[in-house]
Amino acid sequence: DTLVLSTNEQSKFGHISIRVPLYEGTLVHMMIIPTAPALCSSRYSLAILSCYGFFVAYALRVNLSVAMVDMLNSSSSNNVNSSVCLRHNNPPRPRHNHTASVYDWDSETQGWILGSFFYGYIITQIPGGYMARKYGAKWLLGFGILGTVIFTLLTPVAADLGAGYLIAVRVLEGIGEGVTFPAMHAMWASWAPPMERSRLLTISYAGAQLGTVVALPLSGQICFYLDWTYVFYIFGAVGILWFILWSLLVSNSPTSHRRISEVERTYITASLKNELSPTTDHIPWTSILTSVPLWAIVVAHFSYNWTFYTLLTLLPTYMNDILGFSIKQNGMLSALPYLGCWLLSMGGGQLADYLRETCLFSTVAVRKAFSIIGMMGPAVFLVAAGYTDCNYTLAVIFLTISSSLGGFSASGFNINHLDIAPSYAGILLGITNSFATIPGMVGPVIARSLTKSNTIVEWRTVFFISAGINLFGAAFYTLFGKGTVQPWAVQSLHIQ
Repeated sequence: DTLVLSTNEQSKFGHISIRVPLYEGTLVHMMIIPTAPALCSSRYSLAILSCYGFFVAYALRVNLSVAMVDMLNSSSSNNVNSSVCLRHNNPPRPRHNHTASVYDWDSETQGWILGSFFYGYIITQIPGGYMARKYGAKWLLGFGILGTVIFTLLTPVAADLGAGYLIAVRVLEGIGEGVTFPAMHAMWASWAPPMERSRLLTISYAGAQLGTVVALPLSGQICFYLDWTYVFYIFGAVGILWFILWSLLVSNSPTSHRRISEVERTYITASLKNELSPTTDHIPWTSILTSVPLWAIVVAHFSYNWTFYTLLTLLPTYMNDILGFSIKQNGMLSALPYLGCWLLSMGGGQLADYLRETCLFSTVAVRKAFSIIGMMGPAVFLVAAGYTDCNYTLAVIFLTISSSLGGFSASGFNINHLDIAPSYAGILLGITNSFATIPGMVGPVIARSLTKSNTIVEWRTVFFISAGINLFGAAFYTLFGKGTVQPWAVQSLHIQ
């Protein structure tokens, strides 16, 4: 067999091969591959461009959460312009921003509109992982986000036609965006050296938090100074620019990339040589669906997303209906939790790979530790936020800490698919994300049904439910999670 080790020392030979006796009568052929520099590398360029892609995906996903506050008819009996806590002074708004339509949607209709995205999103999870493995991830991911961009641009028209049309458009946006994570996981299976996975994937997926951080406050400003329709037009234009760059600069794998250096190509392919299945035809469905480590990821992913999606879709509503912040203040304050999440996910990725590579912590220990911090921490502070009453400062601080700590899970269960089965990572993520999409479908609906009177006690119940689900997921993953490639994930080893 071949053991591949990477080293930071460059060799004039490109690699160093040595034969070391393992035990009497047996020799192991070891190949030490020099690490390709990260600066200006193709793998880190892919990480940055995919980060931009997920920025677009999440900006398009969350902008409706802020726009919804301004889309409602404040004079309607169902949407009284009041809040539980003393409302903050609303700054005078420019007159020209009142040209957009407003609608008389009750809280139940709002819940269905906000949750409808996920009914489409769940449909393409597993097919997305399969198609990315079979046909390549570049165009699947590219056209998936482009489809979401197109339907985002149609949102104002759909809203004018009626709530049903808007729900249909959001479902179609979800169908397009559903392939993104499985496709990206499948692409990273060919691009990410094992000891750089945490760094590369957290850079890539940090775009989700960054998109939320930018979209929430910017959507509030756009609604304030223009009107809510421009939220969808502006972010749609940003998405079209990303698609052009993605089409021109990205390749499915290092072997097909036209501008990658030979040193980097060799480093990536050699480091993954014994982890990838040699064929794309065979998929061990029975082994996949009966894998306990996979189901550990499923439970953790579902649990984490219950809290994440509940806050993602309803935090601006909470800021408006309970804490009494204006549309201009709302987006800024709603973005703070995701700014913290982005910072800790980026820092966590660096720390996770440092612990594995330098401190020699096992992969499973790192994944479990980061998952525990990233799930139990948010649960504690989310419950605490429910008891702050009208203490605006403390409420925002606790909600920010809660979501920020969730950033650690980006280096935990969230990338564990690549540890246990890199060849099938896209399919595995499609499976786990299918289950993890359910909270996005039912979470907002349940939360709005529990908060019909918009009291602090009702919202406290919502926070308790989310925290309890989070704690269960952390415990289950800690018991059953694994950090090594599973036997069914590699059909045969490469013999030198």
